[in-house]
Amino acid sequence: MTAVGGIAPDILKQYIERIERLELEKMQITENIRDIFAAAKIDGFDPKVMRQVIKIRKMDAQERNEQEALLDTYQKALGMLPDFE
Repeated sequence: MTAVGGIAPDILKQYIERIERLELEKMQITENIRDIFAAAKIDGFDPKVMRQVIKIRKMDAQERNEQEALLDTYQKALGMLPDFE
């Protein structure tokens, strides 16, 4: 194909088609994840808590420790945890 306005239509079409395929795969993966959470809920697991665990597992140890310490500090400040100091 001939370039139109400096754009090679065949190359542009390839990019668009690749993006469309990936968008479809992303939608299918999202549906699969939703199905897994639904199955876990049926088995008695809490999907909301599972999402939190997944988020925590993505963190490195230092980041996780900092977040836990900050959460602990905030909860103590709000009287949500006993103060053993």
